[in-house]
Amino acid sequence: MVDTRSRPRAPGRRGVSAVSVAITDSAGWTAGRLATLGLIGPVVAGTLVGALHVLPETAGISPVSRTISEYGLTDVAWAFNAGVIALALETLAILVAAAVAGLARPSSVGFALGLAWVAALLVVVVFPKHNWAVGPSTNGQIHRVASLVAFVCLPLAVLLLTRRRAAGPGSAPRWAFWLSVVSLAWFGTLIGAWVISPITGVPWYRALPIGLVERGLVLSEVAAVVALGLWVVIATRRTRVLSASRAQTAPAA
Repeated sequence: MVDTRSRPRAPGRRGVSAVSVAITDSAGWTAGRLATLGLIGPVVAGTLVGALHVLPETAGISPVSRTISEYGLTDVAWAFNAGVIALALETLAILVAAAVAGLARPSSVGFALGLAWVAALLVVVVFPKHNWAVGPSTNGQIHRVASLVAFVCLPLAVLLLTRRRAAGPGSAPRWAFWLSVVSLAWFGTLIGAWVISPITGVPWYRALPIGLVERGLVLSEVAAVVALGLWVVIATRRTRVLSASRAQTAPAA
């Protein structure tokens, strides 16, 4: 008879599952922490910019007829800039978390549009709003283009990243998807005002309450970022729980 007692035992399915769970847990932990960190940004941005509506230095800026960027021309512009930078960096954290968790491909159009939103927000800070009453300005043009890029790219990015999961289980991707639709609807009113401006003779920025529309647009976009972050947090937590459960029930070889 052949003595088989000294033969090394091949790793069974339980051993393979344990390795898989360790890898999944590591990626899931990283993605979950990044997404959780990313959820802080919208809170910081909302708090800082929201405070500018009531601070004595800026309370006189009409939220109906003046854009949010007006706060960047005041003595407390640092609060506006800090809020925008926080939103940009934390959105980046959520995008990276989605990629680490396997919920988004870094090479996808949706991911690229998300990065464009982040870059555009930073450009908005570097090139503040211009007072067009004193004449045209290169900085002002750059600010305006960056604002338009940001307004368009974020909702399109979230739509592309969540479109396949919006109809499935879980409310976070569904909320992110439809908040992006709402954002595009807000932006559509700006486009509509611009299109009919030559017909009516009324400048597009006076044809509608520009401040109110922009705030509605920004609020829906920030809410979409929050929903995107919640989706990543919930998805990574669910994946780790399922992986651990499968490892425990996998039969040994």
